[in-house]
Amino acid sequence: MTNEKRKKLWQGVTAIAIMLLILVIDQWIKIEVKTTMTLYEKHEVTSWFYIYFIENNGMAFGMSFINKTLLSLFRLAAIIVIAVYLFRQVMKGARWVFVILLAMLWAGAAGNLIDCVFYGVCFTQSSPHYVAYAVPVGEGYSTWLNGRVVDMFYFPLIVTEFPEWVPWYGGRQFIFFSPIFNFADAAVSCSVIAALLFCRKEIGEIALTKERSNTDIDHEA
Repeated sequence: MTNEKRKKLWQGVTAIAIMLLILVIDQWIKIEVKTTMTLYEKHEVTSWFYIYFIENNGMAFGMSFINKTLLSLFRLAAIIVIAVYLFRQVMKGARWVFVILLAMLWAGAAGNLIDCVFYGVCFTQSSPHYVAYAVPVGEGYSTWLNGRVVDMFYFPLIVTEFPEWVPWYGGRQFIFFSPIFNFADAAVSCSVIAALLFCRKEIGEIALTKERSNTDIDHEA
């Protein structure tokens, strides 16, 4: 086996291992939180870190601006595109850091897709008054593709108030960093930020390829 083939093999094995590890950790945390905590229950780990159980219908960090079924289908399409692109990068012998970051991105997207696809049909409704539990498939609180994403990590690093002289917001509470997120969100965010910092060449090649494709389309038209 040549060094190039050996590199491709180990990159593929490493990527799969990273994806499985992130998925297992993400789902273990989510299931543990969902089946042991009531909705909006909060546990203080430190003064700036809480386990705070919420659910959301939207994208990372609780954002929501499109239909839930469409969002789930978009996630499914995204993980297919990322998987194909990751495979191609491995086959062309891309840099290790880029392969690892793509694996993290895929796993994060897939982790939240699992919630959307399965949680609605496999768990009861979460509530502030009781703890949810697993049920036979199809007897859950919603339908396929419409499950809610479980979030739990809350980092209120700074909790203060806006000065009274600040227009419109004077005297109101200010929290830095207020989003509540999960392990999958963290994998996506960290991989994207790291790629922007350390994989500019690869990102530039993606942009160049897209530009060439648009140019070819314009010429054909």
